[in-house]
Amino acid sequence: MKKITSVVLAGAFLAAACGHKEPESVERAVGNATAPPPAPIPAVATAPAGPVAPAAAAFSIDDVPLSNAPLGQFPYFGLPAGYEPQNKPKSLDFGHFLFWTGKAFENVEGQTYMVTIRNHEEKKFSSYELKRNFETLFQQAGAIKIADARIPAAVLDALPQATRSELLMGLGDVWNDPAQTWVIRRPSGAVWIHYTTNSAQGSLAVVQAKPFVATAALLPAGQLKSDLDKTGKAVIHVNFATDRTEILPSSKDQVDAVVALLKADPALKLAINGYTDDSGSDGHNVTLSDGRAKAVHAALVAAGIAPDRLQAKGYGRLNPVSANSDEAGKAANRRVELIKL
Repeated sequence: MKKITSVVLAGAFLAAACGHKEPESVERAVGNATAPPPAPIPAVATAPAGPVAPAAAAFSIDDVPLSNAPLGQFPYFGLPAGYEPQNKPKSLDFGHFLFWTGKAFENVEGQTYMVTIRNHEEKKFSSYELKRNFETLFQQAGAIKIADARIPAAVLDALPQATRSELLMGLGDVWNDPAQTWVIRRPSGAVWIHYTTNSAQGSLAVVQAKPFVATAALLPAGQLKSDLDKTGKAVIHVNFATDRTEILPSSKDQVDAVVALLKADPALKLAINGYTDDSGSDGHNVTLSDGRAKAVHAALVAAGIAPDRLQAKGYGRLNPVSANSDEAGKAANRRVELIKL
């Protein structure tokens, strides 16, 4: 089974862990730079409600026993009677989530679901009832609990603000509440679960782990020129790190093709427009697409293209070229357009 990369995020200011409280957001429990690992911090775990994976110096999915317990359709776990989503759940055909293993964050990629849970108006919220319901469901599904404690504040403080916003709907108020991490190791791939609750609401994140499959198409310089001559624009699908602006090495040939195009025609000037799918907030998508367009701009300049021949701007989810109803459509909308100036 393919190992999932462990991402250890920590801060140098452990003293901030005492009494830290994350600032209020528009919705309190709604919404990848790596830092050096923290010094070992003893965690006081609550009494487990089910079987717990063996303790280890570093988490390994191979330490979790295989389960063949039946599962329904993703995201596998329904809400108890009297409870409902606080807002529309965030569901992605391919996304990621940071799961706390007790020592580090595990960055798990795959089909992703996040929801913030509240009570119906006619029902009083009970964190104990909600927790017992989910723990029962998790155990019936063959899940093993690998963590149940507060995440060190220094680790949380090291999370980039963009990551906090992206994952907050599923994370919940982990700055003040303990969090549970469960894993179902199945022959078809692991299912990861994060759950936390307080006196007012709960938060749940579920990821069906699966490998990333690149869908970006490489267009040679000749095809780019042909498209620009015919329509005034050409679409390139550059592969970026998940929810980040770093261009992945797999897209080097595509960037090189744009460089060759510009060097072959010294008079050519291009606008580089970045776009996303409709996942996430508009503000986050505009910021992300703008950063990605500027990353392409920077790569072209680094290859010897004069900056005054290029413009770069992000437009978020505007001007989709396909419906966002499935992963293929979302992938088509996550693009960079070259516009002839």
